[in-house]
Amino acid sequence: MKEKKILPVVIVSAAICIICAFVIRGLYRSVHTRKDKILVGMICDGDEGTLYSQNFYQALSSIQAEYGDRVKCDIRSNITADKCEDIITELIDEGADLIITNSYGYGESAKKMAGKYPKVQFVQATQENANESPVFSNYHTFMGRIYEGRYIAGQVAGRKLASLISTGVITKDQAVVGYVGAYPNAEVISGFTAFYLGVKDQCPSAVMKVRYTDTWTSYQKEYDVARQLIDEGCVIISQHSDTTGPAVACADADRSSTVFHVGYNQSSISIAPNTSLIATKIEWTPYLQAAVKAVLDDKKIEDVVKADIHGQDAGAGFDEGWVRMLTLNKAIAADGTQEMINRSIEGFKKGSIHVFRGDYKGTDPNDISRTVNLNKEYIENKNQSAPTFCYIINGISVEN
Repeated sequence: MKEKKILPVVIVSAAICIICAFVIRGLYRSVHTRKDKILVGMICDGDEGTLYSQNFYQALSSIQAEYGDRVKCDIRSNITADKCEDIITELIDEGADLIITNSYGYGESAKKMAGKYPKVQFVQATQENANESPVFSNYHTFMGRIYEGRYIAGQVAGRKLASLISTGVITKDQAVVGYVGAYPNAEVISGFTAFYLGVKDQCPSAVMKVRYTDTWTSYQKEYDVARQLIDEGCVIISQHSDTTGPAVACADADRSSTVFHVGYNQSSISIAPNTSLIATKIEWTPYLQAAVKAVLDDKKIEDVVKADIHGQDAGAGFDEGWVRMLTLNKAIAADGTQEMINRSIEGFKKGSIHVFRGDYKGTDPNDISRTVNLNKEYIENKNQSAPTFCYIINGISVEN
């Protein structure tokens, strides 16, 4: 009888010991997998002097300011796609825990290396291949919903055009917008379409001309294309390219032509104070901060980042601070522009603005059998962070 009474006590005690062991093991693991320091390697297609890469430098600077000695950064600049794997290998040999690649062209190499080094986390900007087979748990893609910023930038331009028309500076037929694009891919096409639809929201008579440079980083080509568009009568020049060439072209022409500039990635007001209206950009800091925190805390990046999550891919817009409008040049902007910007930002946060919708039809320039009718809304970034809209709609003419 005494043994029967003791048996339940033994069982309960054993159970408590087992539970305690698991708790202690969990605590031990949480303490010992949390990293005190990490090395972050970043590979950029430009450097601090190029508008696009400059934003990544700024993001890492803010991260280092937050984490101090816990985060060491090794940035490699002006790396061509064919050198990406070699640079990744060098960074991993140095002990990198997190690799950031900022150019679409790095995507294939970065994913290949992620498969080769499963203990290193890779985050690739502007790509869409994270969820394509094979899927690696340590390879992630991300991008801000920049069409939101493009649309508002277009509204700023359109409001200026409407003001010029109302004051008799130009006629309705002279409301022509010029756009300097790098390549005819979905990212660029989606961007200039959103910009144009923003212009049309404020100036219904506007039309747009697009010219490609077939490069991201040629100041001279961007300058020359912008000057061609100005000479052809474009009153607004905008861009999806990485240098200040278009802004300088507008500044050089401001005494002889009526022309204004809308930028991307960085403000151009200091370069073109009489012509630069505004700029928009993707703010990379929220995602990269979350990625660094996840690696430090040994957590999955998608569990830390605040965004729309699609498998190994993340994206957000004004709602999470991933897209920003830069300083408005109030000296030359049309009346009421800042108030309009504020309303539109709130509209995007609430989901009440529908950009790719209206009486427009478009054709895929790479496959004319593929068309779109925007009387039924096209929802950009529905399934991935990288843009997918790739149609040339009525009102936009494209020349290579």
